[in-house]
Amino acid sequence: MSTVVVIGTQWGDEGKGKVVDLLTARADCVVRFQGGNNAGHTLVVGGRKIILHLTPSGILHPGTVCLIGNGVVVDPKVLLEELERLKDFGVLITPERLVVSAYAHVIMPYHRLLDVARENRKGQGRIGTTGRGIGPCYEDKVARTGVRMHHLLNEKTLRHRLEETLEEKNFMLSHYYGQAPVILENVLKEYLDYGRRLAPFVADVSTRLHEALQSQKAILFEGAQGTHLDVDHGTYPFVTSSNTVAGNACCGAGLGPTAIHHVLGIMKAYTTRVGGGPFPTELTDQIGEHMRTCGGEFGSTTGRPRRCGWLDLSVVKDAVRLNGLASLAVTKLDVLTGLPRLRMAVQYRCQGNVLDRLPPELDRLEQCDPVYEDFDGWEQDLRQVRRFEDLPSAARRYLEAVQDHLGIPFSIISVGPGREQTIVLQDPFRLASERGFSN
Repeated sequence: MSTVVVIGTQWGDEGKGKVVDLLTARADCVVRFQGGNNAGHTLVVGGRKIILHLTPSGILHPGTVCLIGNGVVVDPKVLLEELERLKDFGVLITPERLVVSAYAHVIMPYHRLLDVARENRKGQGRIGTTGRGIGPCYEDKVARTGVRMHHLLNEKTLRHRLEETLEEKNFMLSHYYGQAPVILENVLKEYLDYGRRLAPFVADVSTRLHEALQSQKAILFEGAQGTHLDVDHGTYPFVTSSNTVAGNACCGAGLGPTAIHHVLGIMKAYTTRVGGGPFPTELTDQIGEHMRTCGGEFGSTTGRPRRCGWLDLSVVKDAVRLNGLASLAVTKLDVLTGLPRLRMAVQYRCQGNVLDRLPPELDRLEQCDPVYEDFDGWEQDLRQVRRFEDLPSAARRYLEAVQDHLGIPFSIISVGPGREQTIVLQDPFRLASERGFSN
């Protein structure tokens, strides 16, 4: 028995999809535990690219069971479209391979409408939401007025839920945002059809996971977004609407904390973020453009260009603490090839003080100047390297400095987008099994 949680250490887009896809070869089950279709994981298999928004990345591995936990907010239309795309990709999805929690909340049409209307009304103060309805759906979950997956399977129950909530939602849409109201009968018909089509996949994910643990299965928990988009611990309010840290793997899937054996943090070799919010190491020059172009730094969900900058170790240090990271996977090291000099922020200087971590106040963070360490770059193509010892000496020094500052080891180094373009130093599942055995 071994369980591994995969977490992004920055502002998302760290390459979690590739790492999860790689580790799924060792997993019996892959679980998505938070977020919605505002996240996208891009996988490259056999030279073909596929982007997954809701389905766990492990779906490309035959025999792996994929579960969407209660902590995820599900847009059923998007999920059904994704299953059709996977079918075109040659992946047949059956209820034995995909399970959706009956307790997962459902993104409704009024959630999307409210999301976009709010963001448009904010103007220059917008936070950069994807407009997918994620935040409003989580709001209804907390307000106890939400629709869950099991509600789609019962017309009487769904009608009652919609009657309760649409009076308020339509008042907001019509009288505050100037939008057309949502028609109950139209929504009811559409979402009952989604429920009919998804019914074979809907079950109790918590029970399934408990049974998998009892059967000594290897389980991989897949997070969306990154640590610093966490609604509690991120750069609030420029965050997502759920908890993205490792502790939420338990809440969002329905297991206790003793079930987690290893937490793997995914760190990009530089830093990116999408949307608004502070970014102390951001580069708006040719180097930033090099990272964006060579790294393909465009949102897999929105297509928006990502903001790019030097690696910020204060950001990653916070992620080590917040998630209890046991090891790190570094991605996109190959993107730095060709840059003559590299920089790495190791602290901040703010109003005469030196800080090792992000201050919680945004206005204070925006006044911080990074304290950099400089490194030589390298020219060699890394995409064919399969051993740490074969990396250019400058690349090794860069990675060793990261490890020295963070105090935890690397387990995986990615040197290209393909599965095979990876250096595996330690198997996270082996480390997890050793921890599980000792417990």
